[in-house]
Amino acid sequence: MLNSISKSFLLVLGLALSIGVSAAIPVKVVVVSMFETGDVTGDQAGEYQLWIERQKLDKVFPFPLGAYDLHMNEAGVLAMCTGGGVTNATASVMALGMDPRFDLSKAYWVIAGIGGGDPLDVSLGTGVWAKHVVDGDLLYEIDGREIPKEWEYGLIPLGAKEPNQESTGWTVDTIVYNLNPQLVDWAYQLTKDHPVADTPAMKSFRAQYKGFEQAQRPPFVTIGDTIGSSTYWHGELLNNWANDWMHLHAGKDSNFMTTNMEDNGSLTALHRLAKSGLVDTQRVLVLRTVSNYSFPPPGKTAAWSTTAPYPDKGMPAIEAAYGLGSRVVQALLGDWDKYKTTIPGK
Repeated sequence: MLNSISKSFLLVLGLALSIGVSAAIPVKVVVVSMFETGDVTGDQAGEYQLWIERQKLDKVFPFPLGAYDLHMNEAGVLAMCTGGGVTNATASVMALGMDPRFDLSKAYWVIAGIGGGDPLDVSLGTGVWAKHVVDGDLLYEIDGREIPKEWEYGLIPLGAKEPNQESTGWTVDTIVYNLNPQLVDWAYQLTKDHPVADTPAMKSFRAQYKGFEQAQRPPFVTIGDTIGSSTYWHGELLNNWANDWMHLHAGKDSNFMTTNMEDNGSLTALHRLAKSGLVDTQRVLVLRTVSNYSFPPPGKTAAWSTTAPYPDKGMPAIEAAYGLGSRVVQALLGDWDKYKTTIPGK
């Protein structure tokens, strides 16, 4: 017997085949969120809910191959929630990209969610547009208690012999994804003066980071780079690894600023889909807004700060992800006759 998911999928497939691929719905912008808390409307918001409610994404498409149903509006904005983690993101984005109900060939992708932030570069609530997305899972690892005394950490590049060493052996070609720099610059210029909310709880938390000038700033908007990993890593030594890892794979002009648990999976799926012309990876933006720092303040341990509650439960960062992302979405929609064929920044 077919279970409910199988029945739903067959229903979706049947409907798609009945209308024909030629009748696929043209999508202008795909908004990608990663998690939701509770229902998708009407309660405490996660990353998905604000888009559904504020962009009036009233048309619901069953999406049995994804974590949540898809939501769309008449303006051409389609939103999805991948579910947390690299594997969920990869599977969900791939499923959407292959869904015959939608024409995504001209769609812009705005991946917008919260993440950890390097206190050397950013403060709570800061919005960071990425030019490089780097995979933080594809490596060798040995327990820190067993590393040679001259090593700072026990994370080694594939095909290398020690940390922070270029590969001379086997590796894979999906560790780094370079986004369209002109499009990223355009998004940054559009949003760099957009107000990002500050709160007493955020001010109190960042005041602990004495000696870290950027961490103590009010929230701002910048360009930086992000590392995705299914492991929620934390601490000053691993933060040093993240900075080394970014430079090793994305070049010395890169700058690790945010952590995430999905973006490398989403980019892997998008690049696979692009091979068949289903999507255009030159139209992809990645925004992470800082809900927490990636290592503790002076006087606190990594064990303490790994699980410390996010100030205001991370809502300022969730609001910032929506506010900055929606500004870009509205700009794309507002001049769609141009941006359908010409990517901003060119």
